[in-house]
Amino acid sequence: LIPAEVVYALLDGGNPIRVWREYRGLSQAELAAKAGISASYLSQLESGKRDGTVEVLSALAVELGVALDDLAG
Repeated sequence: LIPAEVVYALLDGGNPIRVWREYRGLSQAELAAKAGISASYLSQLESGKRDGTVEVLSALAVELGVALDDLAG
């Protein structure tokens, strides 16, 4: 099940990567390090300035414990 706070944040237009990262209690630097990308790249993904590759989004999904579709959908 998806927690209500995540659902509401996503319905309000929140970036899925940011919503799940914050729900998991991770900073951008922590998640970026775990996924093997730079914090600035993660920031650009969260702000919508860049689109992530399938490989990067897959790595983020693994670290956040969600399906790829939850981030890329």
